[in-house]
Amino acid sequence: MYKGKPESKDCVPGCVLSAILISHMIRSFVARSPERLLMKMASERESDPKVLLVPGSACRHGMKFTWGVGNQLFVFAGTPTSVEDEVSGEGAEAAYVHDVRWNTDMHDVYTRKLVNESNNIFLMLQSHEHGVEGTGRKPQLVKFSRNYRSVLKACIMDLIAARDSVMEEEVKKYYHSQMELFQMIELIWSLCEILFIETLPGGILLVKLLDWLKWHFNEGEKKARDVLREDTPEENPEYWEAVYCYVLQGRIEEARNMLSLHSLRQTDAYESMDELLRKMPCFTYFTGQSTAEFDMKWRHWQEESVRRLENGEFRNHKNLETICKILIGDDQVFIQLKDLCECWYHMMVSKLLYQNPTVKAFDLQYHTQSCIDAYGGNSKVDPLENILLAAIEFDIHQVIKESSSYLSNWWFVSHLTDLLHHCGQLEAHKLNFGSNLREYLLLEYASGLMSHESLWQVGIPYLDHCPEFGRQYLEQYIEHIPLSSERKAHKVLRICEQRDMHDQANSICKVMGMKALHNDRLGSALSWCLKSKDVTFATYLAEQFLTRYRATGDFSNLDLLDNLGQAMLLSDRLTFLGKYREFHKLYEDGDFEAATSLLLSLLTARLAPKKFWLTLLTDALPLLEADEVVFTSQQTYELMHCLEELSLAEKLEAEEKTDQLVGDHKGFSDAELEKMSLIKLALTRNLARAIVHEGTVLT
Repeated sequence: MYKGKPESKDCVPGCVLSAILISHMIRSFVARSPERLLMKMASERESDPKVLLVPGSACRHGMKFTWGVGNQLFVFAGTPTSVEDEVSGEGAEAAYVHDVRWNTDMHDVYTRKLVNESNNIFLMLQSHEHGVEGTGRKPQLVKFSRNYRSVLKACIMDLIAARDSVMEEEVKKYYHSQMELFQMIELIWSLCEILFIETLPGGILLVKLLDWLKWHFNEGEKKARDVLREDTPEENPEYWEAVYCYVLQGRIEEARNMLSLHSLRQTDAYESMDELLRKMPCFTYFTGQSTAEFDMKWRHWQEESVRRLENGEFRNHKNLETICKILIGDDQVFIQLKDLCECWYHMMVSKLLYQNPTVKAFDLQYHTQSCIDAYGGNSKVDPLENILLAAIEFDIHQVIKESSSYLSNWWFVSHLTDLLHHCGQLEAHKLNFGSNLREYLLLEYASGLMSHESLWQVGIPYLDHCPEFGRQYLEQYIEHIPLSSERKAHKVLRICEQRDMHDQANSICKVMGMKALHNDRLGSALSWCLKSKDVTFATYLAEQFLTRYRATGDFSNLDLLDNLGQAMLLSDRLTFLGKYREFHKLYEDGDFEAATSLLLSLLTARLAPKKFWLTLLTDALPLLEADEVVFTSQQTYELMHCLEELSLAEKLEAEEKTDQLVGDHKGFSDAELEKMSLIKLALTRNLARAIVHEGTVLT
């Protein structure tokens, strides 16, 4: 919250700012630009409005707002306060401006690392060689996807460490919620990678789905660690649950290791189970094994499992019997162990492992409903599971839509959509209002970054890769970025110059030039002015330099003035300033002849303002009184003519003022009149010396 005079854009009654209100404001703003059609899709994302209370009784009359940068509004009291309000103190409250921002999840110190690292991956993906097709292109795209997931996991680990290190309960809850959010995102992304990006040969993906379970469901791992701490693991009540979890996830070696710890491991029943688990066929890619060959081995192995179960080999060992029922794919045993599966999609993968291990990707959707029913039916499916269900049904558009509605930031949908676009999965998903889905989501993500003090630099590359509306968005945002320092202004200016945004670049230079002028930094103001090529401002600044010189007798910012080069040609007054400084340098270097010629040209070419003539003539005094004759007689006559013209102009101006009855005319001061007398005397003496010198030379 800060004080300042706001610029009114709209008025909103009441002191409650809701998501619907913000959405309306966004539409009213975008409607004035070509991006307005994009906002039609935003209506699909709106759910229940979020209410934000704006403090202060001054807002009871209404609120107004002005736009900040990106997802930012400055909200303030909307109506002038009355005398009663002033007495009650509401007048002071009305001076406050409330900074309202949304979609700020990625502004946290830990998520900013994710933003920066994912930006590097995004840029590498955009520069990826599009000409590479087939087998050469797919591994690269999978690598990009895994890079995204690796930075996601690093962010999750940072959030876990932050949660465990803080003591405040509210902060701990915040980090925990952020951790859960990004764990959900990583879960969805990894499934989308298996289904849409990696696309394994033949469409058989169960091995990858088992890896997916292994990385995201570690309850069995936790139980096993607790069990292994016991001297007699089998006595731990979680011993068999850990074994079941390993079997359900297809982690057969881990299950065999757990069974080998049992005291009855050398009995016939346990040895029989160990043999079954050891002989269980496992489908692997790129080994030359055909699907038909694996299927035949699987059927033989499962028939052997059924035979041993029916023969009662595990009749006296109910836990082993349960394992055997899992191996033969008995539906009822999965219902009994649904708590260990935790959710329907875990159960689906476990069932497919033992019922249909060669299932194709497009057939997954036909195995979901029975598992969903086991957990209470469709009414119990939460938003996260809806996203996974849409992915399993290969409805990419629905995955993106559900993720946009459920997740609180645009990071996931924007980067995933961009990756799917490069994979060729979004060719058919064109929006019917002027932009494709990828660009719309990138624009939304970039908008959230632009309102941050430092992340705005990361948002710009995303706008660069939005060919239809990206430049227009960037132009709008550039104009609203607060130029809090010259370093930041140079960054923004460089961005504009790299993209040929000349109007925005000139605007930045003018703003920074005026700021420098108000802070009495003429050198910096002139530097910005030269970049903007503003003739009027350059003339004004040159006048200020000359005025200061007349007052102090010294130039400031010599490094700048000595290196103006061709930039001095921007205006006549700036040219005079540069040449006049050059005269001083020649004089200081002892090159009197060149200094004399330059000083005379400034006067005779009428480049110098007339009010500065007396200063130039005063500068000529040391040259006129030099031991050697520097000015020729002709040059001396020209100086005399300038002095006479200066005196005559002053007399004419005094007469005009008198005729117009303006009042007392302030003519030359006594000091200036004395200077003129000295100059006149010096000119007369130099003329005589010059004539004698020239006559002697001729003789």
